[in-house]
Amino acid sequence: MKPQSSSFRLTAVAAATFAAFSAFAANEEAAELTKPTSSVQFGLGYVDNDNRRFGQYNGLNQEGAYGLLGVDIVKRDDATGTWLKLRGRNLGLDNQDLRFEHEAQGNWGYYVEFDQIPRSEPYQAFTGVQGIGSNVLTIPAVSTRTTLVDLETKRERIGLGFSKHFSEVWNFKVDFRNEEKKGARLWGRGTTTPAFEFTPEPIDSTTRLLEATLGYTGKNLQLSGGYFGTMFNNAYNGLSFSGGNAGLSTFNPIALPPDNHSHQLFLSGAYTFTPTTQGNFKVAYGKALQNDAFVTGINVPMAPGIGNNLQGRIDTTLVQMGITARPMPKLTLRGNLRYDDRDDKTPVLRYSTLATGTSTFNGDNEPRSNRTTTGNFEASYMLPMAFRLIGGLDYEEKKRSLSQVRIVSHRDRTDETSYRAELRRSVSDTLTGAIGYIHSSRDGSPFLQTTLNNGTAGSNVVAPIHLANRDRDKIRLSANWQATEPLSLQFVLDQSQDKYEGDRDGSGLGPRKGESQNYSIDASYIFNDKVQGTAYFSRNDTKLDQSSRTSGGQLWAAALQNTGDSMGLGLRGKPYAWLEMGGDVSYSDITDKYGQSAITGAAIASLPEVTTKLTRLQLFAKFATQKNAGVRLDYIYDRFSTNDWTWSTWTYSDGTRMLQDPVQKVNFVGVSYYYRWQ
Repeated sequence: MKPQSSSFRLTAVAAATFAAFSAFAANEEAAELTKPTSSVQFGLGYVDNDNRRFGQYNGLNQEGAYGLLGVDIVKRDDATGTWLKLRGRNLGLDNQDLRFEHEAQGNWGYYVEFDQIPRSEPYQAFTGVQGIGSNVLTIPAVSTRTTLVDLETKRERIGLGFSKHFSEVWNFKVDFRNEEKKGARLWGRGTTTPAFEFTPEPIDSTTRLLEATLGYTGKNLQLSGGYFGTMFNNAYNGLSFSGGNAGLSTFNPIALPPDNHSHQLFLSGAYTFTPTTQGNFKVAYGKALQNDAFVTGINVPMAPGIGNNLQGRIDTTLVQMGITARPMPKLTLRGNLRYDDRDDKTPVLRYSTLATGTSTFNGDNEPRSNRTTTGNFEASYMLPMAFRLIGGLDYEEKKRSLSQVRIVSHRDRTDETSYRAELRRSVSDTLTGAIGYIHSSRDGSPFLQTTLNNGTAGSNVVAPIHLANRDRDKIRLSANWQATEPLSLQFVLDQSQDKYEGDRDGSGLGPRKGESQNYSIDASYIFNDKVQGTAYFSRNDTKLDQSSRTSGGQLWAAALQNTGDSMGLGLRGKPYAWLEMGGDVSYSDITDKYGQSAITGAAIASLPEVTTKLTRLQLFAKFATQKNAGVRLDYIYDRFSTNDWTWSTWTYSDGTRMLQDPVQKVNFVGVSYYYRWQ
């Protein structure tokens, strides 16, 4: 088996928790065979505890036994050059997928696929709300007896596709996907005054995607153009309530995501001008439309003349072009320009008549147009002594639409310019390294303060971080070292400093400074031709200092900090022809700190920190009972712990509480039999 390094990071392990159960014994040897190999694997697995995190995306969140089944059937007709493939993974589990393909290489092909994507809400609701999952909820009195409710959603997707090569230069393909999503997810209605109630959103929607592409591949010119469309249909256009706080009558019913559809035409291509000069481009134009009828029966006065739907429309225009050239053997130049315009053409109408002079809204819907222009240039030059110098310039401008009445401070334009330089060198046949530096500066138009409906200034207590003026300096170091023939090491260090110039127009509010440090080291070691090992360690530390103000006028500061440590070990071995075994262990520790303190007025207590720890041990062993068959054993130990207080201290006005076990331990054991054939 090929030694690996960073592929065993925690995120990869979590994303592929049960990939091992459907991985076939023939996979590693298949590339060495001259004929396609098919295989099947089946068995049983057992989870020893109910859980919410371990089984969040695979459905293994209940104690009990589960069937394990996987198939990989591959056939080839040598006479016609056609392939027939059937692949199934995690069949019998909630995250199963199945794909059938039939193709004649270089001529035609089609496929049909099905997969499921479950998601369990990691928190359990201790609630008396009735009708969860439907579009009519009954909100009880606080004294009503409550029960535990698990919120979850499940997506089922069916995909179809066809491709055809008309000649050596022309080809066509079409893909269609239908996705149905059902269940319920966390949601609520109201405000802190007079009440905030637990009202899970019902999910019953269908999303359809269609893409058709015609391609041309010539000697110097490549083109690809076509159509991409989407359609979203929601079975529920509103959520209604009975019972609950009388002060929330205006929140009954509440509109749910409306039906919508979009259409886009696109053309992209590349052209080779000379052997050392190539260009590329992409243009696309699309429309997104939302004209689903408004939910009926709402208890908010509506202005006349608005019609029965939003008449929503957003036009998108994308233009991109780039070029790469090598005018000299040692010099390489690259340039790219991109223009992305999202023009909100939804009519601006007055929907509400509730606004007064001191309201933070005027009753109009808010247009959301955005225009982004980016450009970058890079030059790379080979210097003596195996040095390579790389320099670059990047520019980005964003323009945003504005509303006359604003609840948050805003600026309609920001622009950011970055200068970067990097020096690389191959020190020896076994050691390469690089050092890079980036300086970026963000500025923009003057800040527009919050404005009330009568034109006077609002509270102005929010200063968006992504709009603030900022200077950033970043250094990156990297090295790859083949220390010995069996040992290889990779090291990366990123460090950045952010300086936010002043504050928002003399308000004393907003971000002040920030910094980030990220470093990692990966190692792989080949003990011998039968045993290989991997190891990694990474750490990130991100800080941001900012200031704000309470509604009463008190200034306060927050020193936000997020730190995370991750480490892991992996081992693979095949000590005997009949035995293959391996294991991975990983640990992650993530902490969030808030560091709040008073600038003026009485002292304030900071929010407590939140720490989350994840530990996982994964072991497997394959015993070959004959050349093409055998038994596989899998074991996983997973431990999740947290002191997250954000939900444990919160109670909805109807008495609902969101709960999670602060320490969750799960053991999984799987036994399966595999068989492969040609």
